[in-house]
Amino acid sequence: MVSKRQVSVLLLCGGLTLYFGYHTIKGRHGLETKSRLIERSTMLEREIGALETVRSALERELALLEGPGIDLDYVDELARRHLGFAARTDRILIERSGVRR
Repeated sequence: MVSKRQVSVLLLCGGLTLYFGYHTIKGRHGLETKSRLIERSTMLEREIGALETVRSALERELALLEGPGIDLDYVDELARRHLGFAARTDRILIERSGVRR
């Protein structure tokens, strides 16, 4: 026969097992949180890789604009692209958009 004390101990052990089991999976430091952190870490590592690629490209461009070996062709290209400059020998075509005949 099972005594009341044994039933109480079994219920207590079962309750503690459920409590700790729940917090092992869903808790603040549980397995789901760990998998989310690993996923976020992977995403951030990819983003860091992309930003490092952009940074190295910018450093290469900066090297072309600094020091005694300035690449004048690159400066000319930047002036044309970003400032809208054109040489006297360039032909400029103006496109009109939205004009109906």
